[in-house]
Amino acid sequence: MNDLLEEPLAAHGVGLWDLVLAADIVVQAVMLSLVLASIWSWMVIFDRYFRLRRLAALASSFERAFWSGADLKSLFDRAANERHPLAAMYTAGYEEWESARRPSDPAGRANLVARVGTVMRLTLDRETTHLERNVGSLATIGAVAPFVGLFGTVWGIMNSFQSIAMAGSATLAVVAPGIAEALLATALGLAAAIPAVIFYNRLARDIDGYAGRLASFADEVSVEIDRQMDRQPNVPGRAA
Repeated sequence: MNDLLEEPLAAHGVGLWDLVLAADIVVQAVMLSLVLASIWSWMVIFDRYFRLRRLAALASSFERAFWSGADLKSLFDRAANERHPLAAMYTAGYEEWESARRPSDPAGRANLVARVGTVMRLTLDRETTHLERNVGSLATIGAVAPFVGLFGTVWGIMNSFQSIAMAGSATLAVVAPGIAEALLATALGLAAAIPAVIFYNRLARDIDGYAGRLASFADEVSVEIDRQMDRQPNVPGRAA
């Protein structure tokens, strides 16, 4: 009886790494996929989190320059040398306005301002889509990882029942390795899914907030361009 207890324990060990090495190939594949999914999640989380913080700081700096009274041309020169969505949006809008013929009638001016706003919104949509890239994978991992872990759990329990059948005994030493593998697969599934769901919601909210901020700035630029045409209808640039 003692030999029966010692043999499984010696074969499977007691550490997590020992459990992984002794696990069935299917369970090992499940564990590996969950570990890789978790690593990918954290890569996306850190990349988008710090990128959004940097973009928010750059947007604040550019907005301060806009409201400080700088003329539109100098802001365009600054935006041309910066690489962030707000600068790209402003550059596109200013280029559209600068290249357009200045209409003298109110309807023509309204159409020009609307066209500038549309160009900025299109740029905003393109930049927002770029920001959202890979963020959706967090939602996928959050939804799928628990079920992948559950599959590993079921497979590990099946191995435990097979061990019982082969040993002809339901002792703890016989069933413990398979149950431990199953629980480890469950834990890895939850470890991959929980951060992915939490940070997906956080990043999606932050991206929406940033996009809303840029949309508001686009409206502000359109209003300023309309005012500029009131003051100097034929000359691009913001009045001091």
